Amino acid sequence: MEDWIALGYLLSAALFIFGLKKLGHPRTAPFGNQLGALGMLVAVVTTILQMGLGDGVEWVLIGAGLVIGSLIGLWMAIRVEMTGMPELVALFNGFGGAASALVALSEIWRFIEEPTNVPTNQLELTVIMVAAGLSALVGWMTLTGSILAMFKLKGGVSVFGKWIKTPTWGPVWLNPLKVLMVVGVAVLIYLSIDAPTDTNYLWGIIGISAILGIVLVLPIGGADMPVVVSLLNSLSGIAAAFTGFIIGNSVLIVAGSLVGASGLILTFIMCKAMNRTLPDVLFKSFGGSGEKESLTRTKVGSDPDEVAMMLDGAQKVIIVPGYGMAVSQCQHQVKEFADLIAEKYDTDVKYAIHPVAGRMPGHMNVLLAEANVPYEQLIEMDEINPEFPDCDVALVIGANDTTNPAARSGEGPLAGMPIIDADAARTVVIVKRSLSVGYAGVDNDLFYMDKTMMLFGDGKAMMTGLNNAIKES
Repeated sequence: MEDWIALGYLLSAALFIFGLKKLGHPRTAPFGNQLGALGMLVAVVTTILQMGLGDGVEWVLIGAGLVIGSLIGLWMAIRVEMTGMPELVALFNGFGGAASALVALSEIWRFIEEPTNVPTNQLELTVIMVAAGLSALVGWMTLTGSILAMFKLKGGVSVFGKWIKTPTWGPVWLNPLKVLMVVGVAVLIYLSIDAPTDTNYLWGIIGISAILGIVLVLPIGGADMPVVVSLLNSLSGIAAAFTGFIIGNSVLIVAGSLVGASGLILTFIMCKAMNRTLPDVLFKSFGGSGEKESLTRTKVGSDPDEVAMMLDGAQKVIIVPGYGMAVSQCQHQVKEFADLIAEKYDTDVKYAIHPVAGRMPGHMNVLLAEANVPYEQLIEMDEINPEFPDCDVALVIGANDTTNPAARSGEGPLAGMPIIDADAARTVVIVKRSLSVGYAGVDNDLFYMDKTMMLFGDGKAMMTGLNNAIKES
């Protein structure tokens, strides 16, 4: 039986690794998800066999947990809209951290309920208590931070029919407080080694860790949410790895390390895309002040017929999707637009994808893939930017900060952030509800250029109108 258990864990780890590899490309990502899910199923079944449970009641509880958990996950995945996917991912990150912390808590609780379970070997006890403390720190911090991140992504919460906006608050003294809280948890972990049955240390670690998660995410503004979601994903994996050390489960260590490492790599990729460091995101509250520039300029809007006439003869069009496209759910209309001009005007159409467009990494890729946009037309920012000077029309749909030339000025919240060079195109068409500023609170000079045409209104309505105008022209 031990050989079969070892083989099961090896198979599970291999499935995780190959699944993670497949997630690197939109075309293979669905298969990667399937491999990961299969790997988790193998890991769960192998762990149950290793436990060697013979009590029918315990089997019933485990089976009920598997069925109920699967049904809840299925219901949430089916129910969520694509615009709500970032919130769902943030919530799942929190659940992952909490699950790891609860497993670690259950192991420590065995010491409290029955002191004879406490290891007599000092090194073994130290490893268990330190791992349990770190699992609690990372797990509960991930849970509360992820819940707050979810509400920040939603923009607020409805309480008794009244919409309450999620606050963004980060005074200067909050950063030293974060450091003191981490030090406080470290001290409690150290003290718990000599008193593993003292519940005061345990609850102290849990309480401080839960508050720390809120304090970490509270100052962070909407512009940094893709980074925060990625970081929380990494933390949930790290918590799982710590828990694996406590219960001696190799596959949990492997899976947690994979999630932690991949999430951390993605976090640094997101930071690079915004020309920021991770400490800047966590301690400088980019876009977190809530202050927004007042609009003093106006722009006369165009109509779909004007844009359709201008598109006649365009040889190259680059579409720049943003969160506004996700909100209006107009990706199918955007795909129809691309097909229309490609067929009618023989236009070369590409999509410019900014790494942090939307509310989480890869958000635009997922939305456009849902509309069956060919993967080869989705071009990353660094590759597509040199093509804008030769572009006849840049169609910007709901993107703001990621196309704002103010990022090149070296001043303000957007200073230094790499952007899509839509302003280099010969003509720019922007689909947006209004001239309102983006998450960073900075007015966009691109809106007011002479070569820019504004289509004011809902993304789906404007793209439908534009498609109709092209058909009739």
